Amino acid sequence: MATPAPPSRARGITSDLTVDESLLIHAAGWEPLDLVCGVGIVSVPAGVWNWGNGVVGAASDAHDASVDIAARELRAECGKVKGHGVVGVRVEVSVHPHHVDVELVGTAVRPMEAQDPRGDDAARAMPFVSDLSARDFTLLLRAGWMPVGLAFGASFVYAPRRTAGAAMRQSTQNVELTNYTQAMYAARESAMEKMQRSALHVGGQGVVEVKVTEGPMRFARHAIGFTAWGTAVKLVAEAHRFVRPEMVLPLDDAVVQFEADSLRGEGSRGRSRR
Repeated sequence: MATPAPPSRARGITSDLTVDESLLIHAAGWEPLDLVCGVGIVSVPAGVWNWGNGVVGAASDAHDASVDIAARELRAECGKVKGHGVVGVRVEVSVHPHHVDVELVGTAVRPMEAQDPRGDDAARAMPFVSDLSARDFTLLLRAGWMPVGLAFGASFVYAPRRTAGAAMRQSTQNVELTNYTQAMYAARESAMEKMQRSALHVGGQGVVEVKVTEGPMRFARHAIGFTAWGTAVKLVAEAHRFVRPEMVLPLDDAVVQFEADSLRGEGSRGRSRR
């Protein structure tokens, strides 16, 4: 880790960043190094998705373990190319009846000349992992903040069974399914709390760009899942720096074409013909 990596132009670059993202990274004093990935697959004991009450603990634990394994593998690959962190991480989570798969793929980056705001030793010891795009990463740097890691939280909860009488009454009218509502709230509260704890564990002061998935499990409709993840960030400057927003219009946006006549009603078109 103490040996500097050779210049990127001497060994080539593999990156999934777009051209404008690569230019932004360079403008911020950083450079992409290599495409890195991490995978975690953890088994779920048989029978845990059967009817029950409360949290599906074994499935929730398997999810957390899969994320930890994938994040460690990603950091290890980042360290091999002498990177200080990974940006633009694509997160793929698949929950199956007997296992949970987590795949993380992103681009390892490092500062070109200026030192890492966290300190070079700390950066090499614990590279950051972030699903922020290169644009958001650049804005974060300018504002005096740094990503410190991915914050994850997931919870799977059994939806309580309805009584036979409640099922009969609800089959002929539009009513709230309170058992699913309660399970969704319970799963959400548990997952968000886990995400906040994981952010604190990596030294974050907050979580940005949070994404969530929720709903019944496709293979167990009586169980509700809620997953939340985002990038934990920390203020590394003496104070937050205000960044003035700028409007940028890319030239490769799709153009929506339409006929001006379509703005008028059918009656108007008929009158214009007469």
